Amino acid sequence: MSFRIHDSSPADAVEEAFFRIQREQMADVPILNPALSVEAVDFQRWQGNWLGIVVTPWCMSMLLVPGNPENWVSTGDNKRRFVKFPAGDFAFLGSAEAELGEYQSCPLFSPMGQFGSQSEATMTARASLIALLTDPQAAKAAAAEKPAGEPSLSRRRFLALR
Repeated sequence: MSFRIHDSSPADAVEEAFFRIQREQMADVPILNPALSVEAVDFQRWQGNWLGIVVTPWCMSMLLVPGNPENWVSTGDNKRRFVKFPAGDFAFLGSAEAELGEYQSCPLFSPMGQFGSQSEATMTARASLIALLTDPQAAKAAAAEKPAGEPSLSRRRFLALR
């Protein structure tokens, strides 16, 4: 696996890699959603590395990309590791692409037929990332302290508004 540290957001490299995968490996696959395109969503620093979501016409996955050699745990190609987030432990699979280098992915949706538009998929990706980084107990406690009459900002309500 090629190891590359990304000093700035890897979003462009993610999109470049997944556009190539679409062109070279997925072009004739019948599960592609024609309403969707490849998009890197909200890549941000997390424990020294990069965390974000890639939306494609065939899947939506969380990605971890190296940002700090001291905090990166290599898994090897197709090897799994569990990563602890505020919302719980999630399994990530090691991979590598020429444009991106080594990365790890955790699938969220596949196939993508339930999404009617790119904006719907992007909103779902953002809500998923918020949910991943939110401690459910802390969110529950904060909701209980909310003054009466204020609108609910729950993820369930947020997704229902689309």
